[in-house]
Amino acid sequence: MSFVRFLARPMLASSFVLAGMDKLRNADDTAAQLSPLLRRAAESLPFQTNEKVLARVIGGTQVGAGVLFALGKSARLSATVLAVISALNGYVEWRSADISSKEGRDARRKQLLKNVTLTGGVLLASVDTAGKPSLAWRAEHLAADARKTTSHLAADARKTTGKKLKKADKAVRKAVDHAVGA
Repeated sequence: MSFVRFLARPMLASSFVLAGMDKLRNADDTAAQLSPLLRRAAESLPFQTNEKVLARVIGGTQVGAGVLFALGKSARLSATVLAVISALNGYVEWRSADISSKEGRDARRKQLLKNVTLTGGVLLASVDTAGKPSLAWRAEHLAADARKTTSHLAADARKTTGKKLKKADKAVRKAVDHAVGA
């Protein structure tokens, strides 16, 4: 792991870990924020949702994914999970913010900007291959190498077959000449 990744991952993850711990400690507040969103989604869900349990699940997931990301374990997967949670948090916080005053609107805008920034950071981290080529790149280049190797083998086969045919033709003519001359 590069020095930058060694420093940057825990720095980026710290915000998620602390926010997740806050969600776990204050599940009632998080449940109140989730309530309007869940009421609309409840119609399409085939099961009953408990807002407080969901708040704890989101908080625990955020802490777990943040710790894994900070440690560099399953970093791309944990960054993807954090991006989804960050986008969800941004939406929920934006919807539940107090906008009755200018200060409230300013706080709402700053919170939205913070969430958009964090989402962008973990989205970048979710596609970071740590200097190694991605699976798609490796598959593409493997296929290109296979095509190149196949075309070289086919050319060699045509060349070898042409030489063998010439030798066989020469041998047949020699046999015919020998048979006719005898």
